[in-house]
Amino acid sequence: MNIIQRPSPNFDERARAIDMLIMHYTGMPTGEEAMARMCDPASKVAAHYTVEEDGRVFQHVTEGKRAWHAGISCWKGEGDVNARSIGIEIVNPGHEFGYRAFPEAQIESVMALAKDILSRHDIPAEHVLGHSDVAPGRKQDPGELFPWRRLADAGIGRWIVFQPPIELIDEHSPADEVRNFQLGLMHFGYCIEVDGIFGEQTRAVLKAYLEHFNQAAHQG
Repeated sequence: MNIIQRPSPNFDERARAIDMLIMHYTGMPTGEEAMARMCDPASKVAAHYTVEEDGRVFQHVTEGKRAWHAGISCWKGEGDVNARSIGIEIVNPGHEFGYRAFPEAQIESVMALAKDILSRHDIPAEHVLGHSDVAPGRKQDPGELFPWRRLADAGIGRWIVFQPPIELIDEHSPADEVRNFQLGLMHFGYCIEVDGIFGEQTRAVLKAYLEHFNQAAHQG
């Protein structure tokens, strides 16, 4: 794979082994603007890689360093996702600037890059996630148009065949049912308070879950 070097100063040292791969979208009008921001020391933001819409791959931070891409985040009860993850930014304007489908050349490059990363690091399938999975409510990338199932079919990440009856849980559900629902999301990996209340927190986590694992239900 041809990888173009475009170094960023926005990283520091890792304190633990890599066991997560996080997918983002850039959420800016152009890829060039996004990469300029990631290479600006004042932004204090950078992923390890960016994949342009035409399939070109750029590296900003070496994998051995802790890139600043996930921000305030959590998975399976642990914060500081940056310390244990590699981040891939995928050029897309995002929901603020005209969210659209990801081009074929781009997805092919994302898959090739992800397979290369997975071949070199011990990353379980359930740790290939979106930014929205580790920061629900705060982030919504890579969004409901990202082809998670296609990646899982190619051996990148996990796909859930059986979907729970999520439409039966809402703000009118008994507290014990909501609590059991929250426990299921927590055991899966989402950081969620189990309080029996179907409030904003639970809605945000459910939205992230649907965008990743049940896109048809989310779009419906």
